[in-house]
Amino acid sequence: MYLKKSQTVLLLLLWITIGTLLRFAGLGVLPPWTDECATTVFSLGNSFYSLPLNQFMGVDTLLSPLQPSPDAGISNVIHYLLTESTHPPVYFALTHLWLKLFPLEDGIVSIWAVRSLSALLGVISIPAIFCLGRLAFRSLLVGHIAAAMMAVSPFGIFLAQQARHYTLAIVLVIASLGCLVKAVELIDCGERLPSWLGLGWVGVNSLGIATHYFFILTLGAEAIALLGQAWRETQQDRLALIKPYWWGIYGVAMGSLAGCLVWIPALQTIHDSPPTQWIYSQNAIARWIEPIGRFLLWLFSMVLLLPSSFYDLSLGIIIVSGIVTLILVVWIVSHLRYGLKLQQLDHHNRSVITILREYVLAAIGLCLVLTWGFGIDLSTAPRFHFVYFPGVILLVAASLGGCWNQIRLVAQAGNREQGTGNREQGAGSRNPPLTPPRRGTQESRRKSYVLDRDENSYKSYFGKRIVVAVWLIGLLGGLVTVSNLGYLQNERPDLLVSILKEASEAPLAIATTYKHHGQTGRMMGLAWGLKGLTVANGSNDNSRDFPQFFLVGRDRNSSSYEDAVQQLQQQLNELPRPLDLWLVNFRTKVDLESQQCFREKRSKWAGQYSYKLYRCVGES
Repeated sequence: MYLKKSQTVLLLLLWITIGTLLRFAGLGVLPPWTDECATTVFSLGNSFYSLPLNQFMGVDTLLSPLQPSPDAGISNVIHYLLTESTHPPVYFALTHLWLKLFPLEDGIVSIWAVRSLSALLGVISIPAIFCLGRLAFRSLLVGHIAAAMMAVSPFGIFLAQQARHYTLAIVLVIASLGCLVKAVELIDCGERLPSWLGLGWVGVNSLGIATHYFFILTLGAEAIALLGQAWRETQQDRLALIKPYWWGIYGVAMGSLAGCLVWIPALQTIHDSPPTQWIYSQNAIARWIEPIGRFLLWLFSMVLLLPSSFYDLSLGIIIVSGIVTLILVVWIVSHLRYGLKLQQLDHHNRSVITILREYVLAAIGLCLVLTWGFGIDLSTAPRFHFVYFPGVILLVAASLGGCWNQIRLVAQAGNREQGTGNREQGAGSRNPPLTPPRRGTQESRRKSYVLDRDENSYKSYFGKRIVVAVWLIGLLGGLVTVSNLGYLQNERPDLLVSILKEASEAPLAIATTYKHHGQTGRMMGLAWGLKGLTVANGSNDNSRDFPQFFLVGRDRNSSSYEDAVQQLQQQLNELPRPLDLWLVNFRTKVDLESQQCFREKRSKWAGQYSYKLYRCVGES
C-alpha cells in the first residue's frame, strides 16, 4: 500500500470515525448493570454500606450513592475500593476526575458520562493498534488493517460500551506489546535496550497492574514469549543470555516484578472476597469441556458476531446463526493461514509473527491453567479476555495484509528469478521466491513466469476482496453488538423493567436477598430504569412513594435470612394495599400468604434476573 502522508492520516481518521460512531451509539440507553453501578459508586468516592438493610426504601434512597459528594476526593475512591471491592484504583480515580466535567441528571450522574470514558479509551485503541501494526511489521498496510479491524471488532465495541476499566487495560496491553516487539527486534540485531524504552516498559506494566490485576497474565505471556526467544538464541549461541543486549530485558523483568509485588496484600484478599466467589463456583474442573466452548465464543467475537441473543431471538435464529458462524470461521481461518504464510516469507515478519503467536497462545494457556488447575473459571465472562485481544487483532491484520499484498510478493519473486531485483531483492534477500526457478530456455522461463504472474495477480485481486469481506463481516458484528443482539451481553435490567411496568397493576415493591454490593448494584439497575415510574391506576396518594426496595440481609451471627425475612413480612403489612411484590433473585424461603400476598403463576428469567410476582390484597 503506497499512500502519501496526508492520505494515511485521512484513512486513519476514517477508521477512528467509524469506531467512534459504533462505540458511542446508544451509549446511554440501557440502565447500568451491577459492575457499572460499582464503578460509579466507587469512582464518586461513595460507599455501598450507606444504604440500609432489612427495611423498605424508595428509589431516591437506593440511588443516593450515585450522587456526587462535594467532600469526596481520590483518597475516598482508593479507601472504598480497598475496603469494599477487589480492584486497583487507577481507572476509578480517572473516572472520578472525568465525571466532574459533566452535569447531573435528576440529581445523579449521567450513565452516558460514566460510560463515555471507557468508550473514548476504546477509540484511542484504534490509533494505538495502528501504531503497533506499523511498528511491528514496518507496514502501513498492516497498521491500517489492524486499525480497521479494531474499529469494528464486536468484542472491542462490547467492552468500550461498559463503564469499566477494560479499554484502559487494552490500551496498556497494546503499549506493552509494542515494547516487547521492539525489544525482540533489538535482540535480533544484538543491540541493547535503550534506557527510555526499558523505563517506559516498566511504567506501562506497573500502570497495567494498577488498572486490572489480570494484567499479570499479560506479563506472564510476555515472559513466556521471551523465554521462547531466549531458547532460539541459545540454539545459535550458548552464551547469548549473558550478552549485554539481554541485560536490559532482565532489568525490565525485575522492575515489572516490583510493580506487581506492591499489590500482593490486595491480591491475597481476592479469593475470600464475596464479590469474587462466582468465579470459583462454576466447577470448571468437573465440567472441563464447557470452558473450551466459551473460550472459542469469546475468540470468535473478536472478529465476527452474528445475531445470537437468547434474550431477544428465537432458538431457530440462534441455531442458524451458529451454523453460519462456524462456516464463516472455517472460511476466514483458511485464508488467514494462507496470508500468514505469505507474511512469513520475510524474515522480520516471521520473527514478529512468532512472538505474537507465542504471546497469544501463552495468554490463552495461562487462562486455561487458572480455569482448570486452580478452579478460577475465566471463561465465564468475555471481559476477562482483554489480555490477548490486541494480539489476536494484530495477527489477523498481518494475515489479511498477506492476502492483500500477494501481487507485490509475486513481483519480488519474479524479479529474483530474472535477476532484475533491487538491492533488497537480490541474492542476499531473506525473502525466498514464491515459485522455484525453472530449467529450460530463456523464452520458456519467461512464458512460465508470465503465467505465474497472471495467476498470482488474479489471486491478489481475490485476496483484496477477502480483506474487504472480513472487514464487512466485522462491521456486521459491530452493528449486532450495538443493537444488543449478540451473545456478548451482561445483565439486562431493562428487560425486567419492561416486564415490571407491563405486569404491575398496583404500586410495586421489590425484594432481593443480599450478600454483598453485587445485589445492591442489581437493584440499582432496576431502580434506574424505574425512576420516575407512576402506576397508571395508582390512585392512592402514597403511590408516589413507590416503587420500594428491600435488601434482605443475613443475620450477623449466622448465614441465615430468618430474622430478615420476618422483618420483611412485618414491614409488608405496613405498606398500603393493593400492592405488587416482586421477589427478584430471592435465594431463601418465605411464606407470604399470611400477609395476604398470593403468588401468580409467572416465575421466569429476564436479562439474568429471576423473578416471582405476588399480588398483595386487603387492608394493611
